[in-house]
Amino acid sequence: MFTKILQISAAYKPAYIYGGPTMSVAKLCEALTKANVPIEVLTTTANGQTELKVKPNEAQNVDGVAVSYFKRLTKDHTHFSPALLKALKSKIKQDKQVVVHIHAWWNLVSLLSCQVAKWNKVPVVLSPRGMLTDYTLGNRNASFKSIIHRFMGKRLLRYCHIHVTSEKEKQDVLRFIQPKSTTVIPNLVELGKSEVAKPKNITSAQFRLIFLSRIEEKKGLELLLKALANVSFDWSLSLAGSGTNAYVESLQLLAQQLGIASNISWIGQVKPEDKFEVLAQHDLMALTSYNENFANVVVESLSVGTPVLLSDQVGLADYVLEKELGWISTLNIENIVEQLTKAYQAKAQREQIRQIAPDLIATDFNPAQLVQKYISLYQKVQ
Repeated sequence: MFTKILQISAAYKPAYIYGGPTMSVAKLCEALTKANVPIEVLTTTANGQTELKVKPNEAQNVDGVAVSYFKRLTKDHTHFSPALLKALKSKIKQDKQVVVHIHAWWNLVSLLSCQVAKWNKVPVVLSPRGMLTDYTLGNRNASFKSIIHRFMGKRLLRYCHIHVTSEKEKQDVLRFIQPKSTTVIPNLVELGKSEVAKPKNITSAQFRLIFLSRIEEKKGLELLLKALANVSFDWSLSLAGSGTNAYVESLQLLAQQLGIASNISWIGQVKPEDKFEVLAQHDLMALTSYNENFANVVVESLSVGTPVLLSDQVGLADYVLEKELGWISTLNIENIVEQLTKAYQAKAQREQIRQIAPDLIATDFNPAQLVQKYISLYQKVQ
């Protein structure tokens, strides 16, 4: 039986700039702590190009979780932190009955932590958070990833028990590597409260769409914008999230070229405590991503009754289809137009989703039940 779970993540709350993965890690750690599972989080002070204003190198209570932040030497995606690796090595040396749970891949915190665990023969659970796919390997920093995978990563991945959040992610991973085992368990996601989920009776004739996520290339926003430029109904789009100035400006220029800039509101980063109210005020949440292992925002949106339109590359697309909670498109712009039009015309279906989705989500993504599956995974790998 394990004595403690050491959770390793290059970033941890309040580094909300990293979006859903950071929130998922925190939600899991909080749920495990509430379930009386002994855990400790080792992370860095990473907060984009800046550092979190936290006291480094000692454990502190973050919403009930013991979290130790360590300074990093690099300010980029590598997040190199010798102090974190030294602390991990020391903790494993003190107790060989730990399980190391690593979140994300392709950064030096994850890779070198996995190497430390392997050297010391302690089990590793890896949650790749959508990073073990052909799309991710070839997207950004492809040369760096290819070299790392060839000379180090492949060997380390074979040592891991991999946790995936959807069947789609499982298939992506198995095309990439054959680990010791793969286990599918959905993310723990914060759900909206019942009073937020009540219909708002807004009489606007416009079809109100929202995108709420990190604004980056893989989200397929240019596909959504091009599709919206070709629909025949009145619409508005709220773009909630942050991204690099260059990429946001390129999307704004595209919107101007398409003649739809006046239909779009760039509302920026939404505070975690406000996101459910914002989602509930819209008719449809759209996410036409090129690749998405899970997508917390799908669960968040449905938890307050707002239907979704997803690309078939989003991990939760199968769930949405099965439960009839929205519309699924390909990455083809004409097909996105078709599905947007269906969603607009299906007012009765959207109202039905608004009524039934919150209870469905509360049942299917019940944190207390999901956390038991994580505990079983930790017990299995020892």
